[in-house]
Amino acid sequence: MSEPAHPLCPVTGEPAVRRVQVVDARLLTALWRIVHRTDPRPSFRGAARFGLWESPTGLYFFDPMRAGDAGFYAGFYRSRFMQGYLRDAGRAEFGLVAECIAPGARVLDVGCGFGTFRHRVPRADYTGLDPNFSGDPSENPWARAEMLAEHLAERSGFYDAACAFQVMEHVEDPLGLMREMAAALRPGGSAFVCVPHVPSAPTRVPNWLTNAVPHHLTWWTAPALRALAARAGLTEAEVLVVPWSRADVFVYWLARFSPVKATTRHYRHAAAWHLAPLAAALPAYLASRFMPLPKPGRDEGVSLLLVARKPALA
Repeated sequence: MSEPAHPLCPVTGEPAVRRVQVVDARLLTALWRIVHRTDPRPSFRGAARFGLWESPTGLYFFDPMRAGDAGFYAGFYRSRFMQGYLRDAGRAEFGLVAECIAPGARVLDVGCGFGTFRHRVPRADYTGLDPNFSGDPSENPWARAEMLAEHLAERSGFYDAACAFQVMEHVEDPLGLMREMAAALRPGGSAFVCVPHVPSAPTRVPNWLTNAVPHHLTWWTAPALRALAARAGLTEAEVLVVPWSRADVFVYWLARFSPVKATTRHYRHAAAWHLAPLAAALPAYLASRFMPLPKPGRDEGVSLLLVARKPALA
């Protein structure tokens, strides 16, 4: 059999350097329905299998890229765990970005969800953007239920800061989204993008679903983020490691306690792979509640944070 054609990196457009593995859509469907009680099949749009590929920047991406639809997320976000995570203002990436936001700054939070970040920047002029926002706009004047492309028709070049917390990995065109975020900024404004990365604790947990299509389409590296910024016309790009917080440290301990580690493969239909996270869940939960957080600098952290600037006018 001939080798499959290497798909193009969604950031640089260069061919992938290798295929990490092939994942059967039936396996992912069964796992999503059993573990999270949501059905990904409409989001898969007929795809029978997915390749997980590595680009020249180290970015991992699924091909074909199939983003979750509203029905998929309605089911996924019903869980108490996800509700708690999305509403937790103590996430470390929020604190890192809040330190960079001046009082009175005009802040755009792309894919804001419940607008949790606004609690960390109470003195900013905050706008949360989310096409699937389910709150009452009359009670949440900061929220706009629209796509960023729509929003730019009114507020191009308006914001001092544009943020995307755990959003870029969900979209089929990350470079397009980054360019729209750059367009929302005034000259000299700052972009902040927080993403899951590889290697990391979630990539070592066998069959870790939140890293799989149709939820996460990409896993990031520092070179991939710098390439993303450069191709969107942003400069002074810096990539920071986000330390663990109580909101997300569970997966750190899950990876530590799991008797099976995902290394060369990440998804597999095998009893040991299904049972390993279950065996690790209780000790991981207890450790996440009572053990000290991993020390910054001694661990790869929970996420990567890109900080970049839109060039000032000459």
